Amino acid sequence: MLLAGLTLVAIATGVPAFAQTTAPVVRSEVQIDGEYGPWLPPNIATQDYAHKGDLLINILHVFMILLFVGWGIFFLYCLVRFRARDGHKANPSPIKGKISKYAEIGVALFEAALLVGISFPVWAAVKEDLPLDKDPVHVRVIGEQFQWDFHYPGPDGKFGPTSPDRVDTATNPLGVDRNHPDGKDDIVIGEFHIPVDRPIIAQIGSKDVIHSFFVPVLRVKQDAIPGMRIPMWFQAGKTGKYEVACAQLCGNNHYSMRAVMVVESAEDFEKWVAEKSKPPEEFDPDDL
Repeated sequence: MLLAGLTLVAIATGVPAFAQTTAPVVRSEVQIDGEYGPWLPPNIATQDYAHKGDLLINILHVFMILLFVGWGIFFLYCLVRFRARDGHKANPSPIKGKISKYAEIGVALFEAALLVGISFPVWAAVKEDLPLDKDPVHVRVIGEQFQWDFHYPGPDGKFGPTSPDRVDTATNPLGVDRNHPDGKDDIVIGEFHIPVDRPIIAQIGSKDVIHSFFVPVLRVKQDAIPGMRIPMWFQAGKTGKYEVACAQLCGNNHYSMRAVMVVESAEDFEKWVAEKSKPPEEFDPDDL
């Protein structure tokens, strides 16, 4: 049970999907920088909990290998030592093995130490220790079948109000009130842009079913649940383009629910925000 509990740091739960929506706004082909090898993906995160998560996974795998080998040797020993032979009779009385008893206690204590010493602090760092005093970038990450929408507050730093009544899957997938002063410069886009070496505080949510926001190179995974905004934070330490995926089966096109995360310099990020926050040009029929 404790081994299962340790995996809560990295595994989210969810339910299957049942509906489908059309794709809005900007979509990009997924491009991945860095090679995904036979072990864990590249780790470009600078937050401490990401590296502790890797450490926990490595320790657990080594520990499980040792348990597998140890119990396998014991199993083979029992097969040979207690095999059916002429002149030997089985003893139905239960035996009392001190070595196995102490081994089981040791395993339980070791798992408890991992849970209390690594898993609990990592979970607290992700959910409670938000770097609000380090000039973070705030973004809302909204999942829907079968895409991610990223909502930025624009240069004013304020999110505009949203409403389901204003949702248009082609032009306004999150229903932002563009007439409100706080919503005029908001950015809603299908490509995830973040500055390098700066904390990101993301509010994770969903429009329809349960999704799971997953950025392998940042060691970030969080369920997106309808009706909830779940905060988490992370920070990238290397520029490039990386994959954003959905780690929860959410419908028949779940495989296509991907996006690009662009990690760029602070200057390039500010230029991108300034460009994308400009109001759209009005169409003038006289120009034809």
